[in-house]
Amino acid sequence: MTLASPWRFRLSAAVALAAIAAGSMLVAQSPRRRPPEPAWAHAKYMDKSLSPDERAELVLKELTLDEKVDLIHGQGMPGWGKPKPNYYLGNGGAGFVLGIDRLGIPFIQMSDAAYGVRSSAMNGRYSTALPSNLGAAASWDPEAACAYGEVIGSELRAQGYNMTLGGGVNLTREPRNGRTFEYQGEDPVLAGTLVGNRIKCEQAQHVIGDIKHFAINDQESGRNEVDSVISNRAMQESDLLAFHIGIEVGDPQAVMCSYNAINGDYACENKYTLTDVLRNEWHFKGFVLSDWGGTHSTIKASAAGLDQEQPQENFYGDSFKKAVQDGKIPMSELDEHVRRVLRAEFAAGLVDDPLHKSVVDVFGDLAKARKIEDGSIVLLKNTNNLLPLDKNSVQSIAVIGDHADYGMISGGGSAQVDPPGAPNPKWLEHVWFPTSPLKSIEARAPSAKVAFASGKDLDAAAELAKKSDVAIVFVQQWESEGMDLPNLTLPDEQDKIVEAVAKANPKTIIVVESGTAVTMPWVDSVGAIAEAWYAGSAGSDAVADILFGDVNPSAKLPITFPKSIDDLPHPTIAQPPPHSQGPSPVMRMEDAKPTFAVHYDEGVEIGYKWYDAENKPVLFPFGFGLSYTTYSYSDLKVSEGKEPRVTFKVTNTGSRAGVEIAEVYAGLPAAAQEPPKRLVGFTRVALAPGESKEVSVSVPRQYLEIFDEGANAFKLTPGSYTFMVGGSSQELPLKQEVSLN
Repeated sequence: MTLASPWRFRLSAAVALAAIAAGSMLVAQSPRRRPPEPAWAHAKYMDKSLSPDERAELVLKELTLDEKVDLIHGQGMPGWGKPKPNYYLGNGGAGFVLGIDRLGIPFIQMSDAAYGVRSSAMNGRYSTALPSNLGAAASWDPEAACAYGEVIGSELRAQGYNMTLGGGVNLTREPRNGRTFEYQGEDPVLAGTLVGNRIKCEQAQHVIGDIKHFAINDQESGRNEVDSVISNRAMQESDLLAFHIGIEVGDPQAVMCSYNAINGDYACENKYTLTDVLRNEWHFKGFVLSDWGGTHSTIKASAAGLDQEQPQENFYGDSFKKAVQDGKIPMSELDEHVRRVLRAEFAAGLVDDPLHKSVVDVFGDLAKARKIEDGSIVLLKNTNNLLPLDKNSVQSIAVIGDHADYGMISGGGSAQVDPPGAPNPKWLEHVWFPTSPLKSIEARAPSAKVAFASGKDLDAAAELAKKSDVAIVFVQQWESEGMDLPNLTLPDEQDKIVEAVAKANPKTIIVVESGTAVTMPWVDSVGAIAEAWYAGSAGSDAVADILFGDVNPSAKLPITFPKSIDDLPHPTIAQPPPHSQGPSPVMRMEDAKPTFAVHYDEGVEIGYKWYDAENKPVLFPFGFGLSYTTYSYSDLKVSEGKEPRVTFKVTNTGSRAGVEIAEVYAGLPAAAQEPPKRLVGFTRVALAPGESKEVSVSVPRQYLEIFDEGANAFKLTPGSYTFMVGGSSQELPLKQEVSLN
């Protein structure tokens, strides 16, 4: 056998490589074959000049019965019952709805996203945790709410989702509610305005926006079996008004009905709320989906206005199909449910802008989270101008508090966002984000000696505070979906830590990390208090911004801080009766009935309206928040007309630039039988030192009306209205009466 020479081999290899290269050039030079256009590419419903209603109607005509039924129920979620046959098509989120591939109608991929996209770690992804919703509401800033929605929407899209399950706006009737941190406070005008702006900017990212939990879902205790008993007037002027404003501002394409019953009928089969109010009065065009497992019937729920069951098909799958075939549900009723789902997909841009996964803008979104938190931290006390700290003069700082060396607490439940690098947290597990107060303070005051104590040893914490110029104590109050707080007291005897440190050093600063109000038996003993809420992924840097004066605080409380739970309308939270079938015996049960009731006899008197009406003193009032400068109000003028315009002047009387949140309230005529005042408008005013600005706030007529149950409509009570303007619900130096008819 003759061996080939190495030169011959090299030549052959060279020729082969040249041939490959030449072939590559030929391929590169030849025109690429485009994939064939799908049959639906030029369908009439793909004409973007048509309205979402017209496009949905055209698609509806093409659907089979089975395809219609597929659009009105979910396909399951991780950990929820036995996986369905199509389970593998999900994106790892809370659930999904099948698309119609032959017609170009995409899947709806859903994720919980109250303050960030959930379950990222489990799916190998990253999510930014924004400040909690209640915290962000403290900004009273529609632009910040919009930025919040932009971050949520863009991160959903990047991770492969096109529907959010955020948008909570239930009012704080019960501040111990474990989901208070997910909502927007106690006032319908503030809450509705902010959630609407969030949703509007969320949906601009081409995701379906959701508003929830519709309605009167005000406690977690027995949430699947409680009957919320309330008058139509009280409901319309409180929670429903917040939803109405949010829907008008944000135009969400989805409303999630709640677990509880309302006056006897479950919220997901309640004709009054879903059809009489949402459809007929408000003309909502999107679709209604159930909270997860909150559906209890097929025929009744469908007739009442529930469009989609989640996350599976206990009632809206084969049972629904059979009811249609048997004539128990008209085909027209099914068509209306499907039409609403399709319309939402077109209106939110899901069809025209299909999903393409991408990379989250980590650093950009962290910067936005920090800016939102900067505007959300409420300065509650600042004796002798203890704050801001001067990094050039302070020599020693004690940082005290559990986890304050490592991170800041977050809210739990279906809102929980995974910290970077952490495994998927267990249900009701405390989760801290690695945003270290200790490190942020060290970075801001590099020449100071900064020392840490956890506070578990009271003597050690007091000793450290005593030998430091200032002591900063971080306290926490954790809460979560699936539970209510037993009270508003700081857990784990943290009050004792504060008292020991404050006794050792009068220059003690308290930073509160909470999802709702907390009681403060030590309020008179400390020098300064800042409410940081659940501060998000960049929380510690934002806290340092406020503590050292890089940012002048402007936030104000969106809820009242009471002195004691004894002052609440319901000092004791009603509990479900004892039973042996687990915590939710009626969940997903057909034709279920509530097992106990909460009677909201306080009616419209929520939050500050309750304390005003009952003449109860509070720890910190709604709308309260301090600044590193001061403001004055003058020159009030109120125009009389259908929508009064309130004009006044705000002056920065201090030495620092700042932003004042100016609040406008109205007292109604005595004949209206309302609380002493209600918020009817607000505005943010940026002012340089010594600067004055004249500002105007237009007051929508409905904000001055009461709901007439006999006429089933809002009506203005003729008479004298008192308009009040100032910096909090209890500091209103400007007042003027006008006659309105």
